[in-house]
Amino acid sequence: MYTAHPDRYAEMPYRRTGRSGLKLPALSLGLWHNFGPDRPVATQRAILRRAFDLGVTHFDLANNYGPPPGSAESALGEALKADFAPYRDELVISTKAGYLMWPGPYGEWGSRKYLLSSLDQSLSRMGLEYVDIFYSHRPDPETPLEETMGALHTAVQQGKALYVGVSNYSAEQTREAARILAELGTPLLIHQPRYSMLDRRPETGGLLDALDELQVGSIAYSPLEQGLLTGRYLNGIPEDSRAASDSPFLNSDAVTEELVGKLRALNEIAGSRGQSLAQLALAWVLRQGRVTSALVGASSPRQLEDSVAAIGNLDFAADELARIDKIVQG
Repeated sequence: MYTAHPDRYAEMPYRRTGRSGLKLPALSLGLWHNFGPDRPVATQRAILRRAFDLGVTHFDLANNYGPPPGSAESALGEALKADFAPYRDELVISTKAGYLMWPGPYGEWGSRKYLLSSLDQSLSRMGLEYVDIFYSHRPDPETPLEETMGALHTAVQQGKALYVGVSNYSAEQTREAARILAELGTPLLIHQPRYSMLDRRPETGGLLDALDELQVGSIAYSPLEQGLLTGRYLNGIPEDSRAASDSPFLNSDAVTEELVGKLRALNEIAGSRGQSLAQLALAWVLRQGRVTSALVGASSPRQLEDSVAAIGNLDFAADELARIDKIVQG
């Protein structure tokens, strides 16, 4: 029987999400590609237990996480039943719908039919009555935004979600989504964009500015840029790495000599701060408090511990930030 660590809230900082009453841990656990049937159940359970013991109270999923799609939610459902049933009210569990989940015209995008039926399926897989946050995973170019946001509002009205969010929406789309939701009476809680030292689009595209104006929270995914910012690629491409497998999310062509040079320079800055490259990357995303939480994946408890150690130094001197910008943009 799992018993949570009594000091689990001692070190982790918790940040208020926009203008809501909900606080999220500075680091949240994403159950993306490490919670399918190809991963040992014991390892999955060990990661979840260690996360909670370290104060990581937020587990983030989507309907299609696995692989195969749905298996991450099923894995979490089993873990909730076995380990976390007494702690449900201490957890923030989120899921999403938007990408392909089942065949036919109703298995993806942003229609009311897809979003609400997907949420029902997600709740069934996880054995939950509600999720804390339900996201529209991507904007639908063919479905009116009023319909998509209306479905999120309905999920809250039905008691199947406490809060709602969007992911991969532009600044303009986010403003419009927030306006529609405000009129319906269900505030937009949070946006989940891709954001890292190597991917500045939330800055350059005005998304972070829009979220500040709207008083909407943000949680960054891929802050380690698919593993590029973990230090694994400082000497090229390891044989067992994601890039070596020509993953659709990272292929070997992306790991150029120029990029490796940048990674080495960033690693030197990390070393001067007493951090690993991954810890530097997470601290950078969390700097200044503009990002509520950073999503990390983990294939082992030790990897998770390394990520959580980043919270020990989230402050940057102006010259450090300038050096990072020069390396990345130069």
